[in-house]
Amino acid sequence: MDFLTEVALPLSLAIIMLSLGLGLTFQDFARVAQRPTAFLIGAAHQIILLPLVAFGVASVFGLAGAIAVGFMILAFSPGGVTTNMLAKLANGDVALSVSLTAVISLTSILTLPVLLAWAVDHFMGQAAPPVDILGVAISMFLITVVPIVLGLLLRWAFPVAIGTVEPIMDIIAKVLFVVIVVAALAANWALFIEHVATLGPALIVLCGLLLVLGLMIPRLLGRSWEEAKTVSVETGIQNATLALAVAAIISGGQGISEFAIPGAVYGIIMYLVALPMIFALRRRGV
Repeated sequence: MDFLTEVALPLSLAIIMLSLGLGLTFQDFARVAQRPTAFLIGAAHQIILLPLVAFGVASVFGLAGAIAVGFMILAFSPGGVTTNMLAKLANGDVALSVSLTAVISLTSILTLPVLLAWAVDHFMGQAAPPVDILGVAISMFLITVVPIVLGLLLRWAFPVAIGTVEPIMDIIAKVLFVVIVVAALAANWALFIEHVATLGPALIVLCGLLLVLGLMIPRLLGRSWEEAKTVSVETGIQNATLALAVAAIISGGQGISEFAIPGAVYGIIMYLVALPMIFALRRRGV
């Protein structure tokens, strides 16, 4: 058994998703019905725009094979708890960010497996490994939906205690994320060096382009600066840990594979690209 991919990675993702659930309330889901336009714009960005832009960037940079599949897995992954923190840092609409993160994280168990099967077939052809769509969906349900719902219920049942525990869980989640990213890069260092000249710029363009489009489109549709900044963050920042977990699932748990390299590199690049823009936007609309 590969301990990292079969135990450490799924457990780390489950803890990260539990920390997301601990920060949620039932009101976060009710808010979707109360403010449907802003939510639908943000959801369309993540479910439709993001994969289309990622496919275009992958094509322009000539990404192929497992690296291209790993690149697309990022686009199919929802945002994580990081987006809520960055939306707050940007003086965005944190309530909208939390609603988008919660709902898109739950719906990804339906969208990601189907899109993943298409990406593997498109970019790998005859060399494509078999993708069990139902198996991927079940795995994602166990390591994402179950922890989120558990965290939500714990927050509802023990609000005071969870208010104390949540910051600690958040720190643990961030440490686990760093460990997994470092382990993924270390396990594929030669492949990382081989592809970094192309993959690095492609990821920078992807993240930067999505942040800009996520800001401009809502503004053109008449949304407030706070909402636009939130949609920008939710569109431009993805759950790299989930991308690494999905990479492990489709590789059969046989170590951290080539599929994981884009997610590991992105885990570093997303902060380098997003933070300067977020600090520049902090006072916009305030």
